[in-house]
Amino acid sequence: MKFGEKLVALRQQKGVSQGDVASAIGMSRRNYIAYEQGGRYPRNREVYASLAEYFGVDQNYLLTEDENFVIAASEQYGTRGKRQAEQLVAELSGMFAGGELSESDKDAVMIALQKAYFDCKQDNKKYTPKKYRKDSES
Repeated sequence: MKFGEKLVALRQQKGVSQGDVASAIGMSRRNYIAYEQGGRYPRNREVYASLAEYFGVDQNYLLTEDENFVIAASEQYGTRGKRQAEQLVAELSGMFAGGELSESDKDAVMIALQKAYFDCKQDNKKYTPKKYRKDSES
């Protein structure tokens, strides 16, 4: 179940409107609707925490493995890393759509690819000119 689908289900279970949820967690109704429609994801973990608290669920329920990966890539490598991670997830989702792999196999592949992604990003830092590095590596 995708993030937006989870929000719709939780909101309907609670019997509240989109506007009620948005005002309760301090965001615009428009932003919340975009989350439910699957077009957008929260940019930071605080929004996930607020949503989880409002709906009375664990924050990890709202964060799927893929969303955690995209957020981690965004926090560590900025906008470009986020875009690359989203592209990787989208391409892998297409690959998994055939239904040949079991859920546990899909999870194992995704975890291995995420590890490879972050390992490659870390290795490629040595090729970044020093003046563009965020941290002062020697």
